[in-house]
Amino acid sequence: MTDKKLIRILKVFIVIGISLILLGHYLLSYTDFTQQHGVTGIMICAGCIALGFAFSLPTKMYLTFVLVKRESEQKITD
Repeated sequence: MTDKKLIRILKVFIVIGISLILLGHYLLSYTDFTQQHGVTGIMICAGCIALGFAFSLPTKMYLTFVLVKRESEQKITD
């Protein structure tokens, strides 16, 4: 897998993660979802936020390492 494909996939995972975080926050803060579904609704919101963090944080770190490595390789060749 080339670096460009890997970077594109990681960016997609970051967008999915941020979207899940925002969905969980929206359901928790701005709707009556938790009041209608009780504890199950709270667990669903928390699950969305937790999955969002699981998707976004490690991929950000790995993407940063890939980009720093690529930049250092470009500086060596220049």
